[in-house]
Amino acid sequence: MRRILAMMAAQVDEALEPQGLTSAQWLPLLKLHMGQASTVAELARCCQLDTGAMTRLLDRLEAKALVARVRSSEDRRVVNIELTPEGLAAAKQIPAVLCKVQNAFLEGFSLEEWQLFKSLLQRILENGLKLQGSPERKE
Repeated sequence: MRRILAMMAAQVDEALEPQGLTSAQWLPLLKLHMGQASTVAELARCCQLDTGAMTRLLDRLEAKALVARVRSSEDRRVVNIELTPEGLAAAKQIPAVLCKVQNAFLEGFSLEEWQLFKSLLQRILENGLKLQGSPERKE
């Protein structure tokens, strides 16, 4: 599984290289675009990084003019992370790239095989979450 994920990540990196995005950089952009996070802490949690690493990553994305830090109008202590127009344009391209790479890796699978594979992976995830005692819900 690790080898497959590494190969897929390499393909995604190669496809996103023309946009100047690395594997570490596209995930926070996608999470922001999908509304799954809006602060450094939320992004760090979603991307499974510590907040220091996420801050450094956001510094690089900000230097590329893809994200901006915006102080909350409701709580001055909170700094929200927002996509710039350039960041939004880059983030909108990511799902198509991910889909293209995934489809290439699943070439030759029937719809039934894909659905079975997905259900088996979901069961493995659910078993792992039970072992962790995680409250994460089925997606």
